[in-house]
Parts: sequence; structure tokens; C-alpha cells
Amino acid sequence: MAAPDPIAGWHDYMRAPSAERLAALLHEDCVFQSPAVHTPQKGKALTMKYLLAAAEVLGGKEFRYVGEWRGERSAVLEFECAVDGKYVNGVDIIAWDADGRFTGFKVMIRPIKAFEAVVPRMAAALAG
Repeated sequence: MAAPDPIAGWHDYMRAPSAERLAALLHEDCVFQSPAVHTPQKGKALTMKYLLAAAEVLGGKEFRYVGEWRGERSAVLEFECAVDGKYVNGVDIIAWDADGRFTGFKVMIRPIKAFEAVVPRMAAALAG
């Protein structure tokens, strides 16, 4: 039996973010890589913390995916949104295992003004 499509599950999560829905997508050893933090954040708990904060900061009504490229067990999803009136363009680079659970999640954001708007908002969401 094939695992469910993990990217379809991610899109479902982004439409209605919840800790339960996110937890179901992540492998226990998932690694999150942030555009603002040098060291990878290892483990499901830290990955959840960052992704829940990112959904809060980036995932408003203006958030949308505008491109998607897939490999056998990976995908790159390009997104656009606005934060504090700044246009944000970025990519989510996602890897998963044979069971469809995310093992790696990397976020990249551009332009620099968008990055500068996102970082303090993420810091506040992570602290709260």
C-alpha cells in the first residue's frame, strides 16, 4: 500500500494549520533549516515549533504557492505572501521517507527586505 501524498497533506495543513495535522506529517527525526538560524533544528518538536510559527507569520490570506517541482521523495514549493507590507517570495524544500513522513524541511526567503520583515515576526511567534 502506497503512503499518502505528503505534499497533498502539506497543502491541507497550510489551508487549515493545526498542531495535530502537522504532527501527522513529520518524522520523529525531522530536521528543519531556517533562513535565519545557522544550525539545523533537529527533531519533530523543534520542527513543529518552527513550522507552526511560520504558518502564523506567513500563512495569511495572501499566502499562496505559485510553483511546485517534485522528485521521488522530495519537492520544492515556491510561495508568495506579504509581511508588514513587504512582498515575500520563498521556497519550501521538503524531503520525506518511504512512509510519507517529512524528514527534512528547508525554507529560503527573498528579497532581503522580506527577510528583514519576517525574522522579527518569527522571533516573536517562536517566543510566544
